[in-house]
Amino acid sequence: ELDRDLADFLITRYQGEPHVAIHKQDVLKFELDSLEPAPHSLRVIGNLPYNISTPVLFHLLRFNQSIDDMVFMLQLEVVQRMAAGVGDKNYGRLGLMLQYFCEIEHLFNVPSTAFTPQPKVSSAIVRLRPHRTMPIAARDVNTLQNVIRTAFNQRRKTLRNSLKTLVSDAIFATLPIDVTQRPENLSLKDYVLISDAITDNAA
Repeated sequence: ELDRDLADFLITRYQGEPHVAIHKQDVLKFELDSLEPAPHSLRVIGNLPYNISTPVLFHLLRFNQSIDDMVFMLQLEVVQRMAAGVGDKNYGRLGLMLQYFCEIEHLFNVPSTAFTPQPKVSSAIVRLRPHRTMPIAARDVNTLQNVIRTAFNQRRKTLRNSLKTLVSDAIFATLPIDVTQRPENLSLKDYVLISDAITDNAA
């Protein structure tokens, strides 16, 4: 929900300050490009509401060409998922798609004892730095997202079974990927290869 009390306080506190602008809006509806930033000039900092942290992150990625970096406090479990690598139990759709667009750095943990009242979960600080040059670029990002989402919807199945609605055996045969593996054993590069094969086959 909007913190109108804080927004009104800040508007009053910084009234007349030419270098401060307060935007009292829903973050999921706010268009960062409306600020007319120079490329990679924005720094986004926040303590994100844990219940909408994932939608906020993916909304901000729409403006990755305008952002230098983003630093957030999030639930520790979410940060672990964001930074997880191949084979990690936390590895999944969230981390793969964020790592496609950004370099992820788990900076440090914040214990529950740092808050009053004390929450039941631990938190962590994470930095996301959008890639200036994409290290791996899919031909169609929407296809990549669909492949990753479909694979991890059935993460205990083998790749052949979890992706059978998207990828035929004929397409798999053209790829240097072991289809008996489970989704958590494939790298981002592997998923891009699968995505590109689907895109090429549909052309």
